[in-house]
This record gives sequence, structure tokens and C-alpha cells, in this order.
Amino acid sequence: MDRTAHTTEHHIGVRRTARFVTMGAPGERIREVWFVCHGYGELASTFIRGLARLDAENRLIVAPEALGRFYLDPQHDKVGASWMTREDRLNEIRDYLDYLDAVHSEIFSWIARDSVRVIVLGFSQGTATAARWACRGTVRAARLILWGESLPPELEDEDSLQRLRSLRFTLVAGNRDHFFTHQHRGELRERLKRLDVPFEELTFDGGHRLDDATLADIAARNQ
Repeated sequence: MDRTAHTTEHHIGVRRTARFVTMGAPGERIREVWFVCHGYGELASTFIRGLARLDAENRLIVAPEALGRFYLDPQHDKVGASWMTREDRLNEIRDYLDYLDAVHSEIFSWIARDSVRVIVLGFSQGTATAARWACRGTVRAARLILWGESLPPELEDEDSLQRLRSLRFTLVAGNRDHFFTHQHRGELRERLKRLDVPFEELTFDGGHRLDDATLADIAARNQ
């Protein structure tokens, strides 16, 4: 007799509290709003400090924190966050796109949307989050910056491609990045050319990290 229990997977929407961190003071002087998505195992408060080179009177930096927190070490001293895993992938993506839309709505209850340019930046694991949101969220960005990782594979539908083609699209990588290697960058270049998506590429001398001089250059040439 087969005693194997029958199981069925279900899903239910729940309400939870998310956290985001800002740098800069909302007000009439703001002309740029940057939404920045951190990498795997980081927290928003740590990541945004690495963007201090962008701090300016006319700029508001907004760092949403991924919803999946976990301990980074056996002693439970350090905590990081992850945007998603492959488990229940589509629901994870849907949830964080809704979350980022909510952060966007909150920010533009403070600032008039038509008075600013919006820039979306993703670093490492956060590049997939940033790209999906720029293509499928309510945000209408002027610029998308993917730093240290590639474009998600599924963003080849016509709606996503139209969004990508409509904004300034920048790829950034360290020339010694062991995660986003020369080979990976070459494959991405060929893919974007095949999809007819214009892009610019910036490199710096370093590994898988942010770079102050490159951030300053991007900000200075952000018009």
C-alpha cells in the first residue's frame, strides 16, 4: 500500500515591512533621484555609504533593501540581504517589483516627479533587480546603470526592449572583476548588439566593487 502523502503548493499574499535608506534631503533643490540596488549579502545602509561620492545638494539617493535577510557568518554577527533565489523565482520577482514601485510612489509623494531625472543603478546581484524594474516597473528612468553583472536573460520581449532603447544604458565593470569577467562582458556586448540596444561601457582598474572616480565621472556626465 502506497503511504506517500499527497502535498499541494499554495501561495498567499501577505503584508510586511520593508526598509530603504536615503542620502540627501528631499526638497525643491532636488533635480536627480537615484534608485540604487545593492549586491548579494549587503544591506542598504552599508551599500549607500559606498555611494557617498554622489552626495550633492541637488541629488537624492534611495537605496531599497532586499527582502531576504540572512546571517553571513556562523556566529550570527553579520547580516546581509538577497533580492531572490531560484526558489519560487517568479513570485520573488513579482514581489520585489511591487516593493520597488511602492518605494518609488513614496519618494514622489515627497518630490514633484516632473522636476527631476531618475537614474536606476544596480550593483552585482542588484543589476538584475534594477534592470527588471527599469523594464517592467512603474519607474520611467532616464538612465540605467548595470555595474558588475549582466542583463537578466528574459528581458528580450518587445516591451522590455523598447524601454531599454529609450534610456541611456551604461555598463560598468572593473578590469579585474572575477565575477563579471572579460568573457561575460563580451557575451553581453554581442547580445545587446543583436537586440539593437544602444549602450556605453565604462571600465576601471579594480575588481568586483564600486569605484569613486567612475561614480564621479558618471555623475558629471549625467546630462
